[in-house]
Amino acid sequence: MGPRARWSFGASNVTSGSPPEWLPAQEAFYKACRAAGYADNADYNDPDSAGVGPLPFNNPERIRLSTALGYLNQARHRLNLTVRPDSTVRRIVFDGTRATGVVVESNGESFTVQGAEVILCAGALGSPRQLLLSGVGPADQLRGLGIPVVADLPGVGQNLREHPLLYVTWRTKPGVEQRLSDPRLQVGLRYTAAGSDLRNDMMLYMWCFPTNPVPQGGDPTEPTGMNMLVILALARSAGELRLTSADPDVQPDVDFRFFQDPFDRERFRESIRLCVSLAEHDAFKDLLGERTDPTDDDLESDSALDDWAMRKVSPGFHYAGTCKMGPVADPMAVVDQYGRVHGVQGLRVADASIMVDCIRANTNVTTMMIGERVADFIQNGL
Repeated sequence: MGPRARWSFGASNVTSGSPPEWLPAQEAFYKACRAAGYADNADYNDPDSAGVGPLPFNNPERIRLSTALGYLNQARHRLNLTVRPDSTVRRIVFDGTRATGVVVESNGESFTVQGAEVILCAGALGSPRQLLLSGVGPADQLRGLGIPVVADLPGVGQNLREHPLLYVTWRTKPGVEQRLSDPRLQVGLRYTAAGSDLRNDMMLYMWCFPTNPVPQGGDPTEPTGMNMLVILALARSAGELRLTSADPDVQPDVDFRFFQDPFDRERFRESIRLCVSLAEHDAFKDLLGERTDPTDDDLESDSALDDWAMRKVSPGFHYAGTCKMGPVADPMAVVDQYGRVHGVQGLRVADASIMVDCIRANTNVTTMMIGERVADFIQNGL
């Protein structure tokens, strides 16, 4: 393994820690994966990479470079930029099939902001919801809610992609110190599941200092042990976002449909059992104690493990795909290659919703790239 790696692109700066900086559990995870036959992966950003190695982060000096820091702060001085806080877009305004602006509510006041073009960047849940509320989406769904149809696009809200997560948890041995100031994630494993034609479709992360969720009464400063985090990077199952009301204040229905495809369940079972096997490596003998989740009973059979997974699965908050890009010939495509919404004019979407599938990584930097790319299209008159 080489020294600490660093990459810069756009307004982001990406680093990955070198082995001397790894916590004991992270080093143990690396050793266990190597002993299991997985290759060393020195650069997770190499498109051809696979195996175990340091995870890349865009948080130099432990400060995550968000779009607010990397883009907005650098543009606040521009006279052609207005940032209006505490504002809610209620709907897109159309003149026929041309978008001409948005209705905004702010501090009890409702007004219309007009523009030659409207660009939605509300995310893979917010953008399809806004289109549906504005009459762009499956015609039957819109008519059923009394929303006038501007464009019949069946794909709006469909194809909801995610990275479902599961955690395998152990108590730590007496005397194992976990400090709040230590990083929780440093090392990950990327591999292809047995029998899969989807390369690098699985990821495992060693997770130090897990805590019980605060909404469930957990203390965010008290560790509950250690986890291995299992991520299905390319799920075959896809979900849906649907409106339940024409009222913008009513939340939509979101159904991820995790594990609807049997192969998703099969790959998760393999990964959970891999975690259990990795934890038996000698490198963990002074770190991990009793495994608390899943229990031995949960691991007793495929059906028991499937039941456990359905109870424990969590979204990875990497929503994507609900306004997917594609040609007009694809009835489920919502935008073209320039982010322009099919069937209307003056309206684009520029966020993770236009991805065809979830990428095999965190979605934040890829979404920044989508924004940059669509901005270039607009500047070039495309």
